[in-house]
Amino acid sequence: MKTKRYFPMFIDLSDKNVVVVGGGNIATRRVKTLLQFTRNVTAIAPKVTEELRGLGTAGYVNLITRPVKRSDFQTAYMVIAATNDWKLNDEIYRVCKEEGIYVNIADDKSKCDFYFPGIYMKDEMVVGITASGLDHHKAKKVRIAIQKAMEEAAENDKE
Repeated sequence: MKTKRYFPMFIDLSDKNVVVVGGGNIATRRVKTLLQFTRNVTAIAPKVTEELRGLGTAGYVNLITRPVKRSDFQTAYMVIAATNDWKLNDEIYRVCKEEGIYVNIADDKSKCDFYFPGIYMKDEMVVGITASGLDHHKAKKVRIAIQKAMEEAAENDKE
């Protein structure tokens, strides 16, 4: 079976509501990345990492420490499910599809309207890398190579 290709689209999230369900390491990484693009991030989970709790306490993210409810998605533009509960992830996927909300189930590439890319940012440049959900290590290697090339180019521009 041939893998579908995803169109690389850059969108303005600054005024969009993004909901991240989960409070572990993956959810924390997703939240930290999203905060570079919007302050409208809500993270929902009964238990969260200390780092995510700190982001909530500092006011960077709307942190809700309880189980997620369907009503939590009412104003969501995008939802990322990063829980270790596959039944909950399936329910989140179903609800988002019914409501027309873009959804990414972190551990199931077949239930993603979009992939969360590896990102490199420098000044006004934003580079997103994906291996279509097939090889995260390869995507990371490519992101690192691009980062190195961009940093070398910036150094050469200074000369």
